[in-house]
Amino acid sequence: MTRAEPEGGSARGDSNRERLADLGTRIRDYRRMRRLTLRRVADAAGITESYLSQIERGTATGSVDVLSRIATALALSLSDLFSGEPPRHTALRRADRPEITSEGVRKYLFTRRPLRHLEVMEAVLDGGALIGDAQHVHGSSQELVIVLEGSVVCTVEGDRHPLDEGDSIEYTSSQPHSVENPGTERARILYVISPPSI
Repeated sequence: MTRAEPEGGSARGDSNRERLADLGTRIRDYRRMRRLTLRRVADAAGITESYLSQIERGTATGSVDVLSRIATALALSLSDLFSGEPPRHTALRRADRPEITSEGVRKYLFTRRPLRHLEVMEAVLDGGALIGDAQHVHGSSQELVIVLEGSVVCTVEGDRHPLDEGDSIEYTSSQPHSVENPGTERARILYVISPPSI
């Protein structure tokens, strides 16, 4: 004799499976959009490639910690993974732009998370500041740098390209690259990256 399914139990089970499948699909779609392999995201998240594949297929669940690490590997927040809402057409005020700071560099995002097909940011470099280095790579995206103010030197695969206001350079983010402000006055550049890879 089999035990009767509690009332609503089957429905709850179906709902849970659907949520897992939706979450896995979003993780897979974000990963593919960024042109990242299972191995690369799994390594960054500290899990096995097989486990990540199971999560993407909705056959395994991940703890909050694991999902948080997967989100970070995809340049997302944990809440982004659970939001199935498409981006709204809302204005982003200057004062509300997300800011990322490092030594001598301030980056301001023009695109809201979750990033989908395009990432745009402004970077302000103090005199002598450097973004990246001879080994700096990320993803395999098309990256465009436009100088808005001042002068910079963009180095791609060891080749130095001095750029002044209004100049631009394009490369693939899988190529080692960096941007340096060799002067004493600040410089401002605009990054356009597709698909997002930072």
